[in-house]
Amino acid sequence: MSDNKRIKTALISVFYKDGLEEILSLLHADGVKFLSTGGTRSFIEGLGYECEAVEDLTGYPSILGGRVKTLHPKVFGGILNRRDNEGDRGQIAQYEIPEIDLVIVDLYPFRATVASGAPEADIIEKIDIGGISLIRAAAKNYNDVIIVASKAQYKPLVEMLKRNGKAESSLAERRWFAAQAFAVSSGYDTDIFNYFASTEVESPIEHTDELRIAFDDAKQMRYGENPHQKGTFFGDFDAMFTQLHGKEISYNNLLDIDAAVTLISEFTEPTFAVLKHNNACGLATRPTIAEAWKDALAGDPVSAFGGVLITNGTVDAAAAEEINKIFFEVIIAPAYTDDALEILKQKKNRIILIIKKPLDTTRQFRSILNGALVQDRDLKIETVEDLKQVTEKAITPEQAADLLFANKIVKNSKSNAIVLAKNGMLLASGVGQTSRVDALKQAIEKARSFGFDLHGAVMASDAFFPFPDCVEIAGEAGVTAVVHPGGSIRDQESVDYCNAHGIAMAITGFRHFKH
Repeated sequence: MSDNKRIKTALISVFYKDGLEEILSLLHADGVKFLSTGGTRSFIEGLGYECEAVEDLTGYPSILGGRVKTLHPKVFGGILNRRDNEGDRGQIAQYEIPEIDLVIVDLYPFRATVASGAPEADIIEKIDIGGISLIRAAAKNYNDVIIVASKAQYKPLVEMLKRNGKAESSLAERRWFAAQAFAVSSGYDTDIFNYFASTEVESPIEHTDELRIAFDDAKQMRYGENPHQKGTFFGDFDAMFTQLHGKEISYNNLLDIDAAVTLISEFTEPTFAVLKHNNACGLATRPTIAEAWKDALAGDPVSAFGGVLITNGTVDAAAAEEINKIFFEVIIAPAYTDDALEILKQKKNRIILIIKKPLDTTRQFRSILNGALVQDRDLKIETVEDLKQVTEKAITPEQAADLLFANKIVKNSKSNAIVLAKNGMLLASGVGQTSRVDALKQAIEKARSFGFDLHGAVMASDAFFPFPDCVEIAGEAGVTAVVHPGGSIRDQESVDYCNAHGIAMAITGFRHFKH
């Protein structure tokens, strides 16, 4: 049995009429009956097509200044009745309710009204009631009804009508339009929420800085993390960045860009970082951006291949000449000199971004199981005052600077994480390991593979050491100062080892897990 459904009656009530004429022509040619309200009805009749007024169907005029027009059982019963349900069919016949097979409706321009600076009374009147209800009803009954929820779906409807050659739709087509409709309704309600949440009012309810997404700004990615996965970005990328050059930004690019921006925000002195798979593989703070790039790259020139680069200073020609020598996906900076851009634009696919403002969200969201997790972003940045010395060996000012430097990096690395640093430079890190010892061994091996001398280096850990083995391994490798959150019942064993071997240790009291 075919799941195709014939469109016999269409309810049309829209704010935007551009593009509607072709739809009406195609439907009329296939004998579809029109049902409408107010201005849309006048538009349809102006094209020479007969159109029944919703008021004639319901027996009620538009009331309350137009607030109530379609909210009636004869309208919603016509949409929501299940054609294969015997009970529904009986009630439809009993109450003389016509079946409605197509609903074309859009919503009052709420966002545009807010943006225009209109008074609140006008804004409130743009909160659509009938339209949003029609959308939900028709989308819910997609098994029998096709819903077109915005002018953005006019073109797909025309293509469907032409492709099918008659006023018919398949179940797959109706389900696709239903999904688009729910995206429209979700975005519309989000806009309304954003308006009310942004209004300062005295309330006994504690306000929260929730994530605000404009679903109308949804951007379909080429694919997700892998080519067989679909990906969509919801948000306003252009509010934070200006893309000066390069190919379309991918799903994975966005993940790395987010990690890069979050990491670089920790540093105020001239700093350059190289990231791969959301982790820093090179980072250095130096007097100039060119010097910072040189030492950031030296941290791991192998992993830097195809990475994401970010700096907090202007990229000049001297830096660009060196940067241009390697292949990378993305570079992010607050500014570039003209000469630098001329050099960097030599590779056509290279993505060049200007960051216009810092990341200012205070919440993080993650889908999980059949729900979502929400948490405050980890905005804690330790200072010298947070370094509580717990060893006999005093922490020198130089070590304190390196400990804070390393701690910023480990905070932004995947757990379990260990960072080794010296003189404002990332020597190596071990990230994403199932044991902290493995993370440390990975970091030591990596540092040695690039010829770094670990004597005088510092070590930072994202969480406490449950056993003294990590400080023992680090001490044997040449590490002379350690920072970690502390809090293990066996902290003292690590402290004792440090005291016995002249290693300085500080605890901060702040854990930085990053899963």
